Amino acid sequence: MSFEESSGHSHLTLDAEIAAPSTSSPSSSSSAVNQTLLLLQSDDPNFRLQAAKEIRRLTKTSQRYRRHFSAAVGSLVDMLRCDSADANEAALAALLNLAVKDETNKVNIIDAGALKSIIGFLQSENLALQEHAAAALITLSALPVNKPIISSSGAIPPLVEILENGTSHARFDAVMALYNLSTHPDALTQILKTEPIPPLVNLLKSCKRSSRSAEKCTALIESLVEFEEARTALISEDGGVLAVVEILESGSLQSREHAVGALLTMCQSNRSKYREPILKEGVIPGLLELTVQGTPKSKPKAQLLLRLLRVTPYPRSELQPDTLENIVCNIISQVEGEGQLEKAKQMLADMVQVSMEQSLRHLQKRALVCTTPDLPINSCVSQVPTK
Repeated sequence: MSFEESSGHSHLTLDAEIAAPSTSSPSSSSSAVNQTLLLLQSDDPNFRLQAAKEIRRLTKTSQRYRRHFSAAVGSLVDMLRCDSADANEAALAALLNLAVKDETNKVNIIDAGALKSIIGFLQSENLALQEHAAAALITLSALPVNKPIISSSGAIPPLVEILENGTSHARFDAVMALYNLSTHPDALTQILKTEPIPPLVNLLKSCKRSSRSAEKCTALIESLVEFEEARTALISEDGGVLAVVEILESGSLQSREHAVGALLTMCQSNRSKYREPILKEGVIPGLLELTVQGTPKSKPKAQLLLRLLRVTPYPRSELQPDTLENIVCNIISQVEGEGQLEKAKQMLADMVQVSMEQSLRHLQKRALVCTTPDLPINSCVSQVPTK
């Protein structure tokens, strides 16, 4: 299962029902499928509800049952349109399970017309339906061919609204679905039109910095700040830049990578406009740490951003080499506040110490590789042929 699918709806599949036994024989499995499909076609709504719940149960962990019940998609989508909230919820949960790790079912669910109902549930006062709908969109939007269809169907505005007002589960699922959709260029433009920065910043402030929610929020912000409207919105939002800086300091490795990428994009787009708002939020210590302990992607971004944050972004003369130490000293000399200045100086000292330790470990590893104690010393000397 892709990350885009697996992290969105796990809380919905942990219910009181017992998962289908994995040891059932092919004949019993076929019989169970046929009986359930017959119930799903019944005129009795109670039988249809029972069938939907059974499909949800059987498809929770079984890829084989997901294939067997692909014929149920049309009837389950019809149940989304009935007036019973119980039937809506059971059918939506069954469709959600059917779509997991099954691209054919993902396409069939969209083709059967499920989107209109799902988007309607996003705006429902029934919080369970709202959560199920957001989770379903995570799974459906994991398939690239579905992204433009979902985006053009009106799903984005209610997803952004959930970021602001939904339950904690729904907000998490909404940001995951928006992240999935944002990888399609047209969807990113549509997300931008909904003014998503304020709710994204609010969610970023309220969630754990090491969480997946924080990671996807920061990833969305990094993508959105490619546009001037989003950059302006971020510095205008109270605590907006600070929220990104805090992720840069103490988020997950992936979140920190997105955070430094977002700030770098802003500074590169208009250094004179965004340099001061970034500097005043105390970004220097986190950047220094990233230059040593970041990912292969975040390290060069942090170094480049440090260069852009100095008074002049251009290299110094040969008498004053453009070393990281010179860049940092240049920046921290302008930082207001004794506490932040001392923190940055200490971070620089710590960074140098960590860098020395890493270099020493590297040399030790090289020495171990080159040492071959089992061989005689003279075997390491190049042999010169005698004449």
